[in-house]
Amino acid sequence: MIDEGADIIDIGGESTRPGFTPVSATTEIGRILPVLRELVSSADVPISVDTMKPDVAQAAIGAGADIINDVYGLRAPGMTELIASSGVSAVIMHMHGDPGTLHSETMEGDAVSEIIDFLKERRTAALDAGIRADRIIMDPGAGFGKSHAQNAEIVEHAGRFSLGHPVLVGVSRKRFLKTQLPDMGADEATAEISLRAVRAGANIVRVHNVAVMRKALEKHLSQTACGQDSDE
Repeated sequence: MIDEGADIIDIGGESTRPGFTPVSATTEIGRILPVLRELVSSADVPISVDTMKPDVAQAAIGAGADIINDVYGLRAPGMTELIASSGVSAVIMHMHGDPGTLHSETMEGDAVSEIIDFLKERRTAALDAGIRADRIIMDPGAGFGKSHAQNAEIVEHAGRFSLGHPVLVGVSRKRFLKTQLPDMGADEATAEISLRAVRAGANIVRVHNVAVMRKALEKHLSQTACGQDSDE
């Protein structure tokens, strides 16, 4: 992935896809640490660890993680304090509901405004705990308790979630892509929708197929430099 152009590597030891089975912190740590240690010793890009558990985050930070990517928005007791004391960066993601209901309940009403309000509240909590502003990344949480239409709105309004921080959007291989681009393969659709997010203000996109995304992004940047950017 690094050879294909990844600027950050994100690893995790607990799935959050529909139907996932939660695992213990001990199991999660056992899955993550061997891979993390290898990456820290050999990779020349920042390493992010995807976890919502403070015990796992602490172990990951101790092993050299640069970023904690928390799908629960730093809501677990002690997580903000841990991030603040360690000095690592944190991704604050919006999840509707909690891990047990995130794929069975979807948001109602104005999803974009609700997500912004949540991110504002979590940003305040992070800053109050001592997390540096330049260590915060915002993620509106596409696919986490949102309808297909709401996921499309998140992409369209990606820049609104910034609040002065970089915005991360992760739509890679998610089910709603088929409602947007039914005739495309998963990775090609991921690249196209991720590119829409970039055009709308996203700074970071999380993908599985780096090569396809990098090719699409380079084409976009080339067109933008020439003043030819379009949706064609």
